[in-house]
Amino acid sequence: MTHVVDEVPLTLEGTPPKTLGLLDQGALWANLAVSLLGFSGALLLLNPLGDAPLTLAAALVATLVGSLVGSAMVGLAAIPGTQTGRPAMVLLRGLFGARLSYIPTVLNIVQMIGWGAFELWVISKGAMAIFGDAVPYQAWVVVAGVLTTSLTIWPLGSIRLLRRYVTIGVIISLIWFAVAFLSKAPPQSGGSWAAFAPAVDYVIALSVSWVPIAADFARHSRSSRTAFTGVVGGYTLAQVACLGLGVYAVAIAGSAAVEADGTAVFGPFVAAPLGALFFAILVLREADQSFANVYSTTMSLQNLMPRVDRRVISIAIGVLTTGIALVVDVNSYGAFLGVIGAVFVPMFAVLAVDYFLLGGHARWNTEENAPARWSMLVPWALGFVAYWLTTSTPTVAPWDGLWAAVRAAIGFTRQPWMNGALGAALVAALVTLAIGAAAARRASAARR
Repeated sequence: MTHVVDEVPLTLEGTPPKTLGLLDQGALWANLAVSLLGFSGALLLLNPLGDAPLTLAAALVATLVGSLVGSAMVGLAAIPGTQTGRPAMVLLRGLFGARLSYIPTVLNIVQMIGWGAFELWVISKGAMAIFGDAVPYQAWVVVAGVLTTSLTIWPLGSIRLLRRYVTIGVIISLIWFAVAFLSKAPPQSGGSWAAFAPAVDYVIALSVSWVPIAADFARHSRSSRTAFTGVVGGYTLAQVACLGLGVYAVAIAGSAAVEADGTAVFGPFVAAPLGALFFAILVLREADQSFANVYSTTMSLQNLMPRVDRRVISIAIGVLTTGIALVVDVNSYGAFLGVIGAVFVPMFAVLAVDYFLLGGHARWNTEENAPARWSMLVPWALGFVAYWLTTSTPTVAPWDGLWAAVRAAIGFTRQPWMNGALGAALVAALVTLAIGAAAARRASAARR
């Protein structure tokens, strides 16, 4: 009986237990901030525009600033989940209405399944970097898929497991590799601060990609402060450490090699003294990324199917994700997922303004009969446009070319200091405030 009480309800009709403390949330988000291919992300951090590399100091400051801004967005998105007990996509019934919430829900399902498959690919490539071709890629994918699916069956137990055991191993591993790399990497010199803003944009994008899942875990936090502090503290510290370590790993592996194949960054880790052992810990830990993606997919589907047992959904999604990782070139899927993920930056801003500033916390209806709020689609759409007008982060050539043509057509010139994530959030927030003010005036006139 204790196990049932301490776990996530099987359907949306159950009451979520409030069992996750600060250490649980901090450990979860710290682990999510450490990614195997996040180390190769140091390439984009150091030279986000491709022709204006940063100094080491500029890159590290950009990492800290971007992590703080991005994780603060994720932390704020987590608070409504704690206060209402609702998963992220179910919360959007209050923002958009029940039917309209299906739009971001479907987008989140698509991107979470894609990222889940991508993480299984990463885990398998990491394992092969340690063991070579003795075990084929497909076998590692299946093993990682089974482990991922098992974690989603007992999600709160899995988070407590991360906190008690895995996080300690990750901290030791990161320190071990930091000492090893600092003695081997060539000196980091040269560069400028010219591309500082695009570097911050890149780091924010890494962080806010977690906005759509924040409430899925925060709904089980003991308090809003616990959820927010756990996200910002755990994620910021770990992401700064991950990207900082990546700078030296890329320097050792060679930027050209890592640019050609992101998994080339694994080489310095395995080659370090006792590297295979400590890298194996990081590979095992990567399962929390695929776990979070599959579990968030399950929670999103429960917005569409609120009375279906989440365990059934998790198993089905786990099988589907594993199948995709077996047959699809998920490495090339990453840029497409970045395009989808950008829709959630302005959506967060609309949510934050409506919930925290316009009284949404007191009036949101998150039931299945929540009426449509069409006006909230306007700031979301305008924020999405603002993102692509101002961002300097490249995705896929046809998509980037489309927005270059839009800029030319309207006579808009993107400035070096512009930041896509912040630009999208600002536009969406201001338009939401304007709509809220207009609604308040209408209500006041009606009362008179």
